[in-house]
Amino acid sequence: MPERKIILSEREIPKQWYNLVADLPNPMHPPLTPDGKPVTPDMLSPVFPMNLIEQEASTKRWIDIPEEILEILCRWRPTPLRRATYLEKYLNTPARIYYKDESLSPAGSHKPNTAVAQAWYNKEFGIKKLTTETGAGQWGSALAFACQLLGLECKVYMVRISFDQKPFRKILMRIWGAECIASPSNQTKCGREILQKMPDTPGSLGIAISEAVEEAVADKSGRTRYSLGSVLNHVLLHQTIMGLEAKKQLKIAGEKNPDVIIGCAGGGSNFAGLAFPFMINKINGEKIDIIPVEPTACPSLTRGPFAYDFGDIACQTPLLAMYTLGHAFVPPPIHAGGLRYHGMAPLVSEAVRSGLAAPRAVDQIKCYESALIWSKTEGSICAPETSHAIACVIEEAQKAKQEGKEKVILFNYSGHGLLDLGGYEKFLDGKLTDYVLPEEELQKSLNNIKNLPKPKIK
Repeated sequence: MPERKIILSEREIPKQWYNLVADLPNPMHPPLTPDGKPVTPDMLSPVFPMNLIEQEASTKRWIDIPEEILEILCRWRPTPLRRATYLEKYLNTPARIYYKDESLSPAGSHKPNTAVAQAWYNKEFGIKKLTTETGAGQWGSALAFACQLLGLECKVYMVRISFDQKPFRKILMRIWGAECIASPSNQTKCGREILQKMPDTPGSLGIAISEAVEEAVADKSGRTRYSLGSVLNHVLLHQTIMGLEAKKQLKIAGEKNPDVIIGCAGGGSNFAGLAFPFMINKINGEKIDIIPVEPTACPSLTRGPFAYDFGDIACQTPLLAMYTLGHAFVPPPIHAGGLRYHGMAPLVSEAVRSGLAAPRAVDQIKCYESALIWSKTEGSICAPETSHAIACVIEEAQKAKQEGKEKVILFNYSGHGLLDLGGYEKFLDGKLTDYVLPEEELQKSLNNIKNLPKPKIK
């Protein structure tokens, strides 16, 4: 009988994070101001503490994880690497399918890996309160959890459609002491302006980011900063603990490095956290197919241009070079709320542009169908975001069967779906539909970035 759970001891938890910036084939495009000048660290200081700004700009390959952060992470880390033997049998595939089970954290996803780190660095810098945004609520609940442990105040602007669709996540935030507000709200200038123009908007992560940044910057006492759950370099850095653990666990399982690595991608943090530690192997010549998977309703990687764009709708953030649908884009109200972001992490974008990863987009109905196959074989209920990865895993396992090849497939099980049952109910009742972003809507949104500076691509 194959071993189904590969578990590391707490002594084996990685002591450093891996920074892909050090090994990229092409250098990163720097963040810019709207007039095209490079952003300096002092420009970011009203938003982030300087110790995180230093990580954001770092080109060091390895960055030490403070002991105090490791102590908190050991509440649930290392997480198991599991083998999906029942799915393999159902698909009758020669592929061996492994998944990193991040659903076991207190908040039920991979998000606390960076929430704890960001809260700790902010506290070290003397910050008393963090503001943030959240889509499906995974990030908001993770930051609420981290802030409670470290004694910080926390305020979360939650995208309105998820605020309504996923009520239990906002209750989680309240239990952990955070204030959760539906976005757009009347509490910020940006929110009021959006509501005046679009009173029935489902909201977007771009809007919620604008509100959270606005509140943080407005506090002139210096006690408040903003915290982001994805996209930025330091966030992806903190998540690499997942891929580093998986490398150790695959060796214990007697496997070589994977042939295929898969993760769902909205802002890019869970995909990057698993995949980046293996990208150095691909850079050094190993053949690994690395696949970020996104919704067809919000296809930044598969249909967006690589361009400089703002990370939020109010244009308060620096310009980032990324694959984008335009900062004013408001995605349709699909249930994978964590994947409803107009842009992709600059580091993930650069990895795709450099040929290190090949993105794929999947329809909502196919994702729920795949989630049901998963539940009937492996037994657990996955988050709607994770179902995108599972849909791709099934495709790749079937491809291995057609080719008659043994392959090792690794994916990130980035969150459970026990608080997402409303979406499952609508799917089972036949009330969900697919939505492929119309080209005319995409081009209309991209008009907002046509006059911004352009990346210099060699």
